[in-house]
Amino acid sequence: MMNFSFLPQFWSYFNYGVLVTIMISVCVVFFGTILGVLVSLAKRSGIKPLEWLVSLYVWVFRGTPMVVQIMIAFNLIHMNLPTVQFGILNLDLSRIVPGIIVLSLNSGAYISESVRAGIESIPKGQIEAAYSLGIRPWNTMRYVVLPQAIKNILPALGNEFVTIIKDSSLLQTIGVMELWNGAQTVATTTYLTLTPLLFAAFYYLIVTTAMTALLKQMEKRLGKGRK
Repeated sequence: MMNFSFLPQFWSYFNYGVLVTIMISVCVVFFGTILGVLVSLAKRSGIKPLEWLVSLYVWVFRGTPMVVQIMIAFNLIHMNLPTVQFGILNLDLSRIVPGIIVLSLNSGAYISESVRAGIESIPKGQIEAAYSLGIRPWNTMRYVVLPQAIKNILPALGNEFVTIIKDSSLLQTIGVMELWNGAQTVATTTYLTLTPLLFAAFYYLIVTTAMTALLKQMEKRLGKGRK
């Protein structure tokens, strides 16, 4: 029999955890997108050492498990940062900041491939037309190619957001009090091993479903814009 008697007392753990999860996910997608764009541009720079370096970065982060990256980063990045009050959240920055860094690096490696595909989807004729008008290559990329490429990859960025919401649960391995860690804390405190975890899974499902619905609406609007 399912026992949810813990909810009145421990509901705040789940609310706190989901807020931390969403905050981390927003930061990761923001920094990961910036990094992904820079990596994609570096791959097209024509500077061989730079191209080799960013290719190595993408190869490493796409080819190793995220949980391994998190543990390595936490042991390499020693930060003596305070716990700060942000609204109702008490954020242990010494754990959250390394977590955001490594998740952003991982996300940037994947987003860079989406950006690359978005850039390559732009007709070469537009680039050649910009050059013929005397627009420099960097300005062509900045004002002609990237705005269209980013628009094309918005669905992929949205899917990455949903993925990060789920993958942020791995930060419980370094003690970040996000949703999954909160659920495990409740399970340990109440000795109810199943129902707190089921409730956390339900919370994840609500958040990811809401995000997916929002993304579909955005895709429809973008589709109308193209017509």
